[in-house]
Amino acid sequence: MDVTGALHHPTSPPAADRRGSVLWTIAAGVEVAVAVTVVLADLFIPSLVLVGSAAVSLVIRRRGPGSLGFHRPAQPWRLVGQMAAFAVVWTLLNVALLIPVTNHLSGTRQDVSAFADLEGNLGLLAVYLTASWVLAAFCEEVAFRGYLLTRLTDLLGRGRLQRVVAVVVSSALFGLLHTEQGVVGVTVSALAGAVFSVLRYRCRTLWAPVLAHGFDDTLGFVWFFLFGPLYGLW
Repeated sequence: MDVTGALHHPTSPPAADRRGSVLWTIAAGVEVAVAVTVVLADLFIPSLVLVGSAAVSLVIRRRGPGSLGFHRPAQPWRLVGQMAAFAVVWTLLNVALLIPVTNHLSGTRQDVSAFADLEGNLGLLAVYLTASWVLAAFCEEVAFRGYLLTRLTDLLGRGRLQRVVAVVVSSALFGLLHTEQGVVGVTVSALAGAVFSVLRYRCRTLWAPVLAHGFDDTLGFVWFFLFGPLYGLW
């Protein structure tokens, strides 16, 4: 037994493992760069493009959805209830504080003209609710809180500061996904992205922000259907 060698290199990984780790970090950097380009260029539907990129990435890396945060919660229905309650609180915080403050600071209001035909239109409400759960809640969370956030931590590291930076970057890009809603829409969406990121880490599953996002959009669309746009309480 080579005791001397063991003492000199007690925990050194094999050179091949080190090279592999560097290559995967470089790959993560390339994936992040592509994702940033897709969002800034508003390519097709960016969230769908990123979901496609995530699928390709998982195949190449031979990893499963769990590597992006899809872990089955210990008590699924309890999580559903918690995220529904959270969505109510988050919606109230938005209309009572975040949206009004952003309105006054920017001198503008959130542009929701794209949903103008929704008020009183039950058929359109069904379409929007379906799209909100499939394209927004599921696809956007997979794209930003699953794929992009994971690749950013692969690139930057998994320390606390690195995770904060990853959350800030992914949330800013998520906000820019909503430029059609103006400054207020971008700001509120970026803040929501940060909160959804915290939910992913806090609940240790990507299903938490998926549910919170879906319930949040559901509340917003149902309100718009019943009463029209709400630009804040003051």
